[in-house]
Amino acid sequence: MRGMILPRETVRKYNSRAAYLFSLYLNLSPGAITIDALTEMSDACNMTYERAYAELLAACLDIDASGGDKALFKNYIIPAVHMLDAEKFKSDPYFKNIKLPEIKRGRWELTKMKFAPCEAFVCDEFIKTENCELVPQIGFFTEEFEFPAIKEDGREWMTLMPNETTTTIPSVNRAFGNVLTYGLGLGYFAYMCSEKENVSSVTVVEISDDAASLFREFILPQFPHADKVKIIADDAFEFAGSGKTADYDFIFADIWHDVGDGMEMYKKFKSLEAKNPSAVYDYWLERSISYYLDKSLWQNLY
Repeated sequence: MRGMILPRETVRKYNSRAAYLFSLYLNLSPGAITIDALTEMSDACNMTYERAYAELLAACLDIDASGGDKALFKNYIIPAVHMLDAEKFKSDPYFKNIKLPEIKRGRWELTKMKFAPCEAFVCDEFIKTENCELVPQIGFFTEEFEFPAIKEDGREWMTLMPNETTTTIPSVNRAFGNVLTYGLGLGYFAYMCSEKENVSSVTVVEISDDAASLFREFILPQFPHADKVKIIADDAFEFAGSGKTADYDFIFADIWHDVGDGMEMYKKFKSLEAKNPSAVYDYWLERSISYYLDKSLWQNLY
């Protein structure tokens, strides 16, 4: 089903409405669609699973897909939904090779989390169309999917869910030389960079001693190139502003949970780039953050 050409003001309104509705659904009822309901809809209407999921999602969001909300459904809901292959993500090198225990130290905990079949989750950054429509990217699996996570005070800080790997790999691909990264998490970025021949070293700035201790004891020894990785205990912004970044070729920041809490930190990091103007800088979720900071794309979001 092809999307509809919409006036700019309608696009701004739909950008805001879609972001709000998807956020509401993901936070309050991501498991509302079940595999039984999806199969029944797909079989009864001779639809693909993705299209059936979009129809069910529209109903959950109280969107009139064939009436007044037809344009919203065609332009935002249908292109937002993706049925993902669990085996593809399980074949990720870190996922496949790094085995994590379930253990707690201080405020930090290595653990496992899982998605139920058909549970919705963010699977990538916004897609921006030529008409400036900002389409959220929502994924689901048709089977249970378990993945490692690290939590701080019970709140997940980093996981190996599809969104984390998908949105980090582009930065891994760009990394080279002496790499500096702010934020440790599960060490996914550090692991993937350390495996690259054109990466000489990976320095991680991490403020939490407990997080660094868990990493050193249980994760780093499994890295084939652990000798490339160094951890520095420091505050990311103090380190970035100290002039200690001069020896690094590629600098990556990932110390926020999501776009919402990342915007101000992103702007602060950008203001410190002059400390090492020769480095290449990259930021987790930078594309989506830039969209949120562009007020011309939204109506009533601010």
